[in-house]
Amino acid sequence: MSALTTETQRPRVLVARAVFPDIVTQLARVAEVEATPDDAIQTPERLRERLRDKHGAFITNSERIDAQLLEACPLLRVVSTMTVGVDHIDLAACAARGVIVTHAPDVLTETTADFGFALLLAAARQMSEAERYLREGRWNKWRYDLFAGADVHGAVLGIVGMGRIGRAIARRAACGFDMRVLYHNRSRLDAGVEQACRAEYRSLDDLLRQSQHVLLALPYSPAAYHLIGARELALMRPGATLVNVARGGVIDEVALAAALHSGRLGAAGLDVFEGEPTVNPALLAAPRVVLTPHIASASVPTRRAMVQLAVDNLAAVLRGQPPLTPVRV
Repeated sequence: MSALTTETQRPRVLVARAVFPDIVTQLARVAEVEATPDDAIQTPERLRERLRDKHGAFITNSERIDAQLLEACPLLRVVSTMTVGVDHIDLAACAARGVIVTHAPDVLTETTADFGFALLLAAARQMSEAERYLREGRWNKWRYDLFAGADVHGAVLGIVGMGRIGRAIARRAACGFDMRVLYHNRSRLDAGVEQACRAEYRSLDDLLRQSQHVLLALPYSPAAYHLIGARELALMRPGATLVNVARGGVIDEVALAAALHSGRLGAAGLDVFEGEPTVNPALLAAPRVVLTPHIASASVPTRRAMVQLAVDNLAAVLRGQPPLTPVRV
């Protein structure tokens, strides 16, 4: 792999959002950097305009790289996203134009698994509603059924998506909370991995029927769109908990809100939303749901590691070296 430009012409890079400045400055060693210190959200038109003369792009999940943008940006040769998921990037279009795409796997696994389990606990035990109740001054006596939720320890947890994050959650559930873990995946794990995670494979329907708590950790793809809809919610056990740390489009949010309002579903915890940062009003009005603004990976060490890996990927390609963590099309 050769460098993108000659020694006398430094490559140009856009950093599309505000991220840790001390890490971003490392790019100045290999490129002319156009930063975004005001952290403005880039409209598609503005992003195309800013990338028109760039060789590289540092992006987050807020910026979409599609065929139309690539057509308008003929110099672009590398796109580095600080996310694990790449559903905001048209990989086929990038491959067709020889644009290298990199992402940031591994570095956020444990932090996201921590948060996924925290979201499960908060939803099952109705912590969010209980805190609002207290803050609003409505707590004036003890009641035997006041915010009486569901137990997590010793319960059956169904995990949909057993990649790195799903397996990390399974270890927490089985070893820390003595839960029975079921899982569904596009392909069954090796017997040794199943044993290490103390997890049992099930079809999706069987997992939904048997689990007291269901956690979604699968990567997004067109096939996963509304994977959990009215039919699937009806299969779940009455009073069950549903948690999503995958992507918002995996759940039919209108059907989920209806299941919460009817009492069929016990609780839900959502860190991702189909139209984020806009949240479906039906979810905002639903009872027994914990809503967080896509922060599962938001610890300072992990977010710094995500940015560092994205910068290292970008710098490597600009130097003519292989990327550290390329996305395989």
